Amino acid sequence: MAAFTHRTDVMFQHCDPAGIVFYPRYFEMINAVVEVFFDRALDWSFATLHGTERMGVPMGRIAADFHAASRLGDVLDWTLTIDRLGRASADIEITGTCGDEPRLSVRGTLVLVDLDRMKSRPWPEERRAGLERYLKETTA
Repeated sequence: MAAFTHRTDVMFQHCDPAGIVFYPRYFEMINAVVEVFFDRALDWSFATLHGTERMGVPMGRIAADFHAASRLGDVLDWTLTIDRLGRASADIEITGTCGDEPRLSVRGTLVLVDLDRMKSRPWPEERRAGLERYLKETTA
């Protein structure tokens, strides 16, 4: 199993007046991790996915645990793995750390959607194969 990694600098735009990441900004960062994952790991940019192919991957469910505050100037290292790959969905786990310190853990479900019909649709086979590279192995 591979894990996708991405790095984000905590910038002024992410912070409240105390210089601490304002929690809704984490969700913007999480969306950026997903978008970069699709572009770099799957070679499926959101421009192609949304614009040309008229599909999207909205988050059908998301849950976050915040472990420690992040501050202006921190560098967050993100890791994305897939817990389960369904016909038209993927359960993902994203973790954010600063150095060795966990900052947040997120579990969510992405759903592949036909944007014109607003209905889920199966992963295309070539894209599914790319997603499978990031699938965690399960023990029975």
